[in-house]
Amino acid sequence: MEGYVKSATTNNITTITFFHPQSNSLPGTLLRQLAEEITNAGNDSNAKVIVLQSEGEKAFCAGASFDELIIIKDFETGKKFFSGFALVINAIRTAPKFVLARVQGKAVGGGVGIASAADYTLALESASVKLSELAVGIGPFVVGPAVERKIGTSAFTSLSINATEWQTADWAKEKGLYVEIYKTVGEMDTAIATLATQLSNSNPEAMQMLKKIFWKGTENWDTLLIERAEMSGKLVLSEFTVNAINKFKSKS
Repeated sequence: MEGYVKSATTNNITTITFFHPQSNSLPGTLLRQLAEEITNAGNDSNAKVIVLQSEGEKAFCAGASFDELIIIKDFETGKKFFSGFALVINAIRTAPKFVLARVQGKAVGGGVGIASAADYTLALESASVKLSELAVGIGPFVVGPAVERKIGTSAFTSLSINATEWQTADWAKEKGLYVEIYKTVGEMDTAIATLATQLSNSNPEAMQMLKKIFWKGTENWDTLLIERAEMSGKLVLSEFTVNAINKFKSKS
């Protein structure tokens, strides 16, 4: 089972769902499918608001697929893989509609990037976050701009440096990553449904204008995030990173 991305539109609300059996980690194929579905929803006149979510209970997204990382043997392949996260973040950024994220479990690495890129993110109390990239010899280069934009340089710096320690959902809310956190899935889903319904009845032109204002100053991200993908694509080939990933995989 290689995972999937699916979308459905009901009452002008498009819900995009991704899943992978390894804690919703994202291989390159799923990253590109996810970016495509977000772009399609942005272009769909029947969609007024987008809800982004994953399946399962424990993990929202475990970030990059280690199985795919470990078989990267050349720079172009590495660049292409990490560009997948750039595609997802830029798809969210350029979609002319608000993207609401439902974070029902832990978010790691790229998962933190996706939660940060969303325009409005709600989460469970169990939805801890961690930028683990440095611990495996890379760095949160591609997702960095989205995370830093959302929580600020100081919090992004501490999250990047302390790459092995989880930060709580309360911490994430305090820093602005999560708008609100909930005790139960039912409470969170009710809040998301209420907001999504409200937005689906709001003025699409006004929301599109607001979205542009919210993302002002990120117009260079099409180039910037690919440059960041090149950094990761280079580092993933290093002996240090290969050994670190293999060591991590042997523990999991």
